[in-house]
Amino acid sequence: MNPSEPLPVEWLGRIGFADALARQEAEVAAVRAAASPGRLFLLEHDPVFTIGRTRDQSSLPPRDRLPAPLYEINRGGQATWHGPGQLVGYAVLDLHHHGSDLARYLRFLEQVLINALARWSLDGGRRDGLTGVWVAERKIASIGVGVRHWVSMHGFALNVCGPLEGFASIIPCGIAGVEMTSIERERGEAVTVREVAAAVAEIFQASLPALA
Repeated sequence: MNPSEPLPVEWLGRIGFADALARQEAEVAAVRAAASPGRLFLLEHDPVFTIGRTRDQSSLPPRDRLPAPLYEINRGGQATWHGPGQLVGYAVLDLHHHGSDLARYLRFLEQVLINALARWSLDGGRRDGLTGVWVAERKIASIGVGVRHWVSMHGFALNVCGPLEGFASIIPCGIAGVEMTSIERERGEAVTVREVAAAVAEIFQASLPALA
């Protein structure tokens, strides 16, 4: 496939985690078979917790205390929560065509979200030694990526609107005492996941060629 072609973006709406994971797995196989250029899936999840494949699961309480299902998945990082009002982006890319540098790819995802937040006049930023995006001292976006044969999957979760109480059941991303926030909370006005998804899709597609 021609890596210079615009990356397809697909809005999946609100979808269960298992269904979204199956869509990613199928796309990874297609990319590895050179049958697809990759894809950015944008969506909302039904409430769910995920954690990377790590022996250290100190960011989780006993599983029977979690108010939603838990999935252990092939990404980096500790526990996080997904749910309605959060924009989730799963980017399936052949990183051979995009630098073959996982750290650089993570910084790329952060910058896409920082640029998107600027559309709502929010000053998103990074914190040394941590992956994700913050507004002041409050975390607004989490990032966790898995890679197989340099094909990426999983991606980012940007808190847009609605309640964030799911995070109270865990230590988000293993960061004790972290305060989670959203675009809606920071702006004090209504914003929808679909309008943020449109901005993220535009910025992602426009920025991707610079990652080559």
